[in-house]
Amino acid sequence: QVQLVESGGGSVQPGGSLRLSCVASGSGFSRSVLGWYRQAPGKQRDMVANIGSNGGTNYGSAVKGRFTISRDNTKNTLYLQMNSLKPEDTAVYYCNAVVYDWLARRNDYWGQGTQVTVSS
Repeated sequence: QVQLVESGGGSVQPGGSLRLSCVASGSGFSRSVLGWYRQAPGKQRDMVANIGSNGGTNYGSAVKGRFTISRDNTKNTLYLQMNSLKPEDTAVYYCNAVVYDWLARRNDYWGQGTQVTVSS
């Protein structure tokens, strides 16, 4: 089992910055694909960014150039640096981990989410 806990959300003005953190417990963190997703009221959950075990990254088109995903395997922590925030970025942000167990079965784990609100 993997547990993920997000933090760092809050309210910020347009153009501001926030850094989200996700601390993981359990085994396999360094070998996992990690990601951030977000969901606004009435909308589907969308991929914001993900990062592989080798450090390779992918970003959703809406955030590319403004957000940076990173990981610290020593601390079992995933980060999302969010710059130049826009009102459209307002959502609950969720941490995700893809983990393969000892039978090579894929499991997806999710944190409880952290609210990000961008408004004047």
